[in-house]
Amino acid sequence: MQIFHMLNLSMYQWVWVILAAFFIGFSKTGISSFMMPAIPIVAGIFGGKGSTGVVLPMLILGDVFALYYYNRHAEWNNIRKLLPWTLVGLALGIIVGNYVDDKQFKAFIAISVLICLFILIYTERKGENFHVPQNAFLYALTGILCGFTSMIGNAAGPIFSVYLLFMGFKKNDFMGTTAWFFFIINITKVPLQIIFWNNIPIKTVFLAGIMIPAIALGAVLGVLLIKKLNEKLFHRVILLVTAIAAIKLLF
Repeated sequence: MQIFHMLNLSMYQWVWVILAAFFIGFSKTGISSFMMPAIPIVAGIFGGKGSTGVVLPMLILGDVFALYYYNRHAEWNNIRKLLPWTLVGLALGIIVGNYVDDKQFKAFIAISVLICLFILIYTERKGENFHVPQNAFLYALTGILCGFTSMIGNAAGPIFSVYLLFMGFKKNDFMGTTAWFFFIINITKVPLQIIFWNNIPIKTVFLAGIMIPAIALGAVLGVLLIKKLNEKLFHRVILLVTAIAAIKLLF
């Protein structure tokens, strides 16, 4: 009971936090863009920067469930090429996070995602006539954007999803690569947020522990849904949910 008192949440807030935890679990094993609704939910209760510290322990728990289901399907070559640039993005996020307000964070994230979506839709319409330049610039841009948006608002999922679809990843490789990439990034963010932002107090760790059943339920349902989606429908659902989430961030 002392833990519940320490968190000082109303019944209404508890319901929203549980829903956010469910979305986090679902996004980790199902459709990653479903993480996006959890961001404004938690931010509305704990504030902008504070919410990043609340969500991060839940994300790591969700990552563990994702790795349990998809750990064998990662495409490590792409992860290795992105990681150095992602660390640059994390560093930029730490610096900018001290000067930019929440509204500006959300606008930047939304615009970045919408640009990526536009490029993806254009390339799919061009079909085989469009050549994807898999060069250092592509990895640098994707890595920096993922690192920055992950640090600012735990919102790199849509950008990474667009990148993997852009690269032609199939369903299992898509899920496995996403699981390992974000597990590594989220673990890296823990000491950074503690040292530079001091926004992961012990009560948020307790809260994540309490939310394990909701995260687990979301993770299980995510796995069941993914199994029923074919590749074409999977891509369309990713695009639709990502577009909706990005537009909502602008308002």
